[in-house]
Amino acid sequence: MANIERSETGYLFDGVTADILPDKTVALIRSFLATENLYASAAREIVTKLENLNDEFKCTKDRNPIHFIKTRIKTPKSILSKLQRLGVAPTVESAREKLTDIAGIRVICPYIDDIYSIAQFLISQDDIELVRVTDYIREPKPNGYRSLHLIVTVPVFLSDRSERIPAEIQIRTIAMDFWASLEHELAYKLADEKGEAVARELKACADVIAETDLRMQALHNTTTGSVWITAARRDEPAAESDPTRA
Repeated sequence: MANIERSETGYLFDGVTADILPDKTVALIRSFLATENLYASAAREIVTKLENLNDEFKCTKDRNPIHFIKTRIKTPKSILSKLQRLGVAPTVESAREKLTDIAGIRVICPYIDDIYSIAQFLISQDDIELVRVTDYIREPKPNGYRSLHLIVTVPVFLSDRSERIPAEIQIRTIAMDFWASLEHELAYKLADEKGEAVARELKACADVIAETDLRMQALHNTTTGSVWITAARRDEPAAESDPTRA
């Protein structure tokens, strides 16, 4: 039997200890942990770029376009669960081929135009490749959810090679994040009791919050004299490959 730390084993299977695991299972765990490290490294690379941007804006424009950054790396257990739902083999190879959200970065901004400015900054970086953009701000989900989603790849440099690793970046305003956080909790708790009524009310709240976002953006523009980069074209259909055309 292979030797593996209890913490590593428990990380994948709660309550399962190393002494009852066969070598094949231990090898699978270790391969997932190594993969997790790759995706965590990719997230760190992106976060560093975002923090540098925020620091630059603070020095040159006396404001921060980023209110908060949060990262999330799917656990091996979560990865295996998603692979099972997709009906594909529970392997590291399947995870890397099928999943683009193992590494997740959420960026919270004060204003709507900050969202598109940050997106433009990221995709203009030489080492970042844009895979896909989904604009839920111009085309919200049926439940009212709004956010800009980017799938990008970034190089991660290892001791003997470099690999391009995908990450999902969600960029939203403070108001959008407030709604999304509470919607997740309320929709789950009240789904069985008053499902349709709750869904309608949550959608109505999302629309009110979206209108408030627009009004706050207008106030910001008035106080700064800035030009809202999204104002002129915000009603146009979303461009699948260009998050800045909003």
